[in-house]
Amino acid sequence: MTELPFFVYGTLLPGEHNHDRFLKGRTAGERPAVLPDALLYEGPGYPYATGGDGTVRGALVTAAPGAYRELLADLDGLEQYLGPRHPRNLYERVARPVLSAAPDSARTGAEDPARAWVYLAAPAVARSLAAGGTLVPGGDWLIRRPPPARRTP
Repeated sequence: MTELPFFVYGTLLPGEHNHDRFLKGRTAGERPAVLPDALLYEGPGYPYATGGDGTVRGALVTAAPGAYRELLADLDGLEQYLGPRHPRNLYERVARPVLSAAPDSARTGAEDPARAWVYLAAPAVARSLAAGGTLVPGGDWLIRRPPPARRTP
């Protein structure tokens, strides 16, 4: 199996509750990225991405050397992915093109295309979302989070 990076867009993003649990200390790199041709829907405490006419914002995550197999298994477990097109999948793990910020993007505005594993809503879930799900504005899971409370001295 090819060791593709992962595109994460919900609870695995930095600052979200599953980031430290699953990714902290297990990545060689994390940088902002977008998933084209996709929509983001609210879920029960976590989002679902589906194919569609939009863009989902997230991060491109590269596993640390030696951590790939274990990380892949742990993420498959988290996302309730049992195998391609398994009827009990909550998500399907698929290879999709993503665009990540190039290392020198602050200077050039460049984006690096990459192929990455993405956990998309399984077909039955995607049909339900298309019929009556709530879209996340701008395809950005973090936008729904209230800003941190300010401390006053």
